[in-house]
Parts: sequence; structure tokens; C-alpha cells
Amino acid sequence: MRVAVYGAYGHTGRFVVAELRERGFVPVLAGRDAGKLDKAAAETGLEARPAPVDDPAALDRALAGAAAVVNCAGPFAVTAAPVIEAALRAGIPYVDVAAEIEANADTFARFAGPARDAGAVVVPAMAFYGGLGDLLATAAMGDWTAADEAHIAYGLSGWHPTPGTRAAGAVSHARRDGRRVRYAHGRLEYRRDDPPALRWPFPEPMGPRDVIGEFTMADVVTVPSHLPIPEVTTYMTVEAARDMADPETPAPVAADEHGRSAQTFLVDVVVRSGGAERRAVATGRDIYAVTAPLAAEAVERVLTGRTRTTGVASAGEVFDAADFLRALAPHISLELDR
Repeated sequence: MRVAVYGAYGHTGRFVVAELRERGFVPVLAGRDAGKLDKAAAETGLEARPAPVDDPAALDRALAGAAAVVNCAGPFAVTAAPVIEAALRAGIPYVDVAAEIEANADTFARFAGPARDAGAVVVPAMAFYGGLGDLLATAAMGDWTAADEAHIAYGLSGWHPTPGTRAAGAVSHARRDGRRVRYAHGRLEYRRDDPPALRWPFPEPMGPRDVIGEFTMADVVTVPSHLPIPEVTTYMTVEAARDMADPETPAPVAADEHGRSAQTFLVDVVVRSGGAERRAVATGRDIYAVTAPLAAEAVERVLTGRTRTTGVASAGEVFDAADFLRALAPHISLELDR
């Protein structure tokens, strides 16, 4: 089956293309830059279909004959809506890897009704940020129907952001007018004070680390979209937060034959209800590279009918979270305590 990959020539897009091919799909390379698409097509032997995001007819041609589309092109505040609309016109499922909080919130708000009415599946934030945390929180919840708090702590050895990450961050920063955001009392709150500095008890092999509290990622949209948890807080190791804040931090550099960087991660999710606590932990390598199996597994499950709902739905709602996470081996190691 053909799967269109919009933004196929980007850093994450290339990982997604490779993962789809590994699973037997035929990626169709799509995106805004015809020159970059032609180069990627020459390197891979795949078909290239240029499609400016503001050209609906070109987007329709890019998706023609595809069974699904994966949007890897940020900023998603610009690309998500037009590509979702094209997917709905084509009658195919849509998956993206958006980490932008506001863009993901827009997808839920704008397309929940149209996607549900069409019987379509739209899965935003099917990536390291937003998707993995949601799957872990959902798996940790197990048979709980509600919880008081969810804490998602990101233990990164470092963070070399891609140009796409920086561009998306700049768009989000502008939309917030420089404010930071958190999810508390059942809603997004925008604040101008400094985030708290804390110490998080990561399990071994990482161990306790200094973190920035309320370093808010897309999980504050995906988790409460389907789980009744009024307090969802995310944390980031200080070293990674500093890397992201420093404009001189270089982009990722390949360190193995798969193109992955040397970056390692540990995502520690704790869900609390009353006096009880449940935990899920995932470890792996390269946050951009691991997004590829997350997105590709989502596409494979949607196309084979292994879904729980239609409409706009986060990973933890549309898929069996624990089963999905186990299917990601050997890309991640999973520990689930519930």
C-alpha cells in the first residue's frame, strides 16, 4: 500500500519513510519544496509529489491513490489543517508528528466533528512528544477510569533540536505572546512567571536528576483529551532544556548505520489516584528516530482495523496502549507497573 509522507525530506520525515519501507509500505514523497523532494526521490527511488500547503488541488494530487498520509512537516500550525482537509477529501486516515501544543489543540477543536461525521481516523501528535507519553499514561492507568494527577518526566541525555523543531517552537512562542503554558485544574493556563526548578526521581539507570517543572509538551493536549485527569504536568532534564534554549546547539548528528544520534532518553510516567500510584517507563535512543516506529505502527494499525474509535483521537484513545507499546520493541524498552 502507498502511504503519502508530507515533509518526507525533513529529518523526522526521512526516518518515517525508512520505517514505512521496512514494514512493506510504499512511501510517496510529498512536501512543499520541489527541489528537496527531487533529491530525496533520486536517493530513494520513490515517487515525489510537490504540493504547496496553500494549494488544495496539489495536495489532492499528492494524496491520490494513497491509503494514508503521515504529516511530518512543521510548523504544524501551518500544515496540519490543510493536510487534514485533503485527507478527509481523499477519505484516508491522517497521522501527524506534531509537538506543538496549540496546533494539536486546534486539530481537536476544529476537526473533531468533521472527522467523526466522515468516519475518518485523525491521529495528531503520534510522536515522541504527545504520543509516547499518552500511551504510557494510558497503559499505566490500566483499569482506572479516572486519576487525580499524571506526571510525565523526560530524561534526555541532551537535546540537539532540528531546524524544524526550532521553527515550530518559534511559532508556538509567538502564539503565546512569550508566555509559558501548563495544564492545571482541567484546562490550559498561560503564565508569565518562571517554571519551578525541581528534582525528579528517575529510575535507574538515570537516577534522580534536576528538572524544569512545567516544561510543557504536547502531552497536556493528548492525555486529557480522553483521560479524566485534571492535573497533567511534564518535566524536562535541565541539560536538555538548556540545549533547546541555546541557539548555538547544533542539529542532531548520525552516530550509527540507521542515522540515529547518540542521544538517549528515559520517559517516566507516574499516575496518581487517591493514595495509589502507578508507573510506566520507556527507554530508548534518539527522540526523532523513535517517532518513526510510533507513526508507522499507528498507520499499520489503522489500516488493519486495530482501532477503538473514529474521529480525532490521540494514541492512547484510538489504540490498545499496552499492546502498542509492546509492539515497539526493539525501539524502546518498557516497564509497566500497575
